[in-house]
Amino acid sequence: MNQTYLGYLFATIVGYLLGSCPNGLIVSKSHGIDVRNFGSGNIGATNVLRVLGHKWGYLVFALDSLKGLLAVVFAFWISVRLGLDDSSQTIAAILAGVACILGHSFPVWLRFKGGKGVATSAGVLLGLMPLAVVSVFIVWLVLFKTTRYVSLASIGAALALPIFVTVYLHFRPEAETSLLIFSIIIAAVVVWRHRSNIRRLLQGKEQRFGQQEL
Repeated sequence: MNQTYLGYLFATIVGYLLGSCPNGLIVSKSHGIDVRNFGSGNIGATNVLRVLGHKWGYLVFALDSLKGLLAVVFAFWISVRLGLDDSSQTIAAILAGVACILGHSFPVWLRFKGGKGVATSAGVLLGLMPLAVVSVFIVWLVLFKTTRYVSLASIGAALALPIFVTVYLHFRPEAETSLLIFSIIIAAVVVWRHRSNIRRLLQGKEQRFGQQEL
């Protein structure tokens, strides 16, 4: 196996393992609670926030974002150590990022039942395209403030991501076009993971943030 493929392999494996760390479950277990038995049953930051409060929800969001960022940082580090060129370094980082998001969404330790990947995607994007994170966050914030639906804000932000990346590539022609493919993959994963929320939104049954369960 040549150095390039070895770098890709290491980046993908480490990315998945980082992503599969169930921070939401670990934090909730530290309080004697299994977050999967409450609220939406999801191990992500939003459900932890609903069950344990803002402080712990924000902590989980930060931890889930951090593992996405670390996956990208490791990929660049191992690529440099292996002497890969700039293009290969970017591809390794993208593979690590995708693997990390998939690890979060489908952790092997939890029978492949994980979170929805929003916070982890943000961390990955922060490592690859910081400006895209700012743009996507603005979209998320506007949608959340106007609708109070976390799911709708997350879906809208995910769909906006490829648009922002296209603009980014227009002004940065030297950037890798593989970033656009990556952004489409992220958007697809996030939207697919929210398919149950989409059904509830269409049926008018989705809960707004802060709304008590009946």
